Amino acid sequence: MKKVIVVTGTPGTGKTTVAMRLAKKAEWKYVDVNTVISKHKLSEGYDMKKKCRVVDVKKLCRVLLKMAKDSEESVVIDSHLSHYLPSEKIDVCLVTKCNLKLLKQRLKRRKYGEAKVRENLDCEIFDVCYNEAIDAGHNVVAVATDTKVDYEKLIRKIKRLKRKEKK
Repeated sequence: MKKVIVVTGTPGTGKTTVAMRLAKKAEWKYVDVNTVISKHKLSEGYDMKKKCRVVDVKKLCRVLLKMAKDSEESVVIDSHLSHYLPSEKIDVCLVTKCNLKLLKQRLKRRKYGEAKVRENLDCEIFDVCYNEAIDAGHNVVAVATDTKVDYEKLIRKIKRLKRKEKK
């Protein structure tokens, strides 16, 4: 049965690594949301203060849902925005997590400024993506990326989970 899996989490926690490896091992379609944003011209400018693109999340969600619906195989959607997709259309929401020391190293390696590092560390401390995914009604599975991920076990768990019905 076709599944729609989203992988979200604070930048630097390992979303892309988890999403790509999961898709490859399970032979599912990997969807890089940054590529989708560029391809469909969904960026509405650049926020100089936050140093990131501004994206209309509603438009992005429409494009991603159409892609998932049109796909003949299960899809793994990779983005810290992916938990904004409606929970009734998503089977599983994986939230990547890692310890703060490792996250800080990863963000500095990306050459993030101090303010952006602090903002992302705060997001991880307060479990922003995790809590937003729970509040949105997703089937949430936390994935620790500071230890080895057992992808076979994760795939089995995803296959067992059923999409939540809208209340």
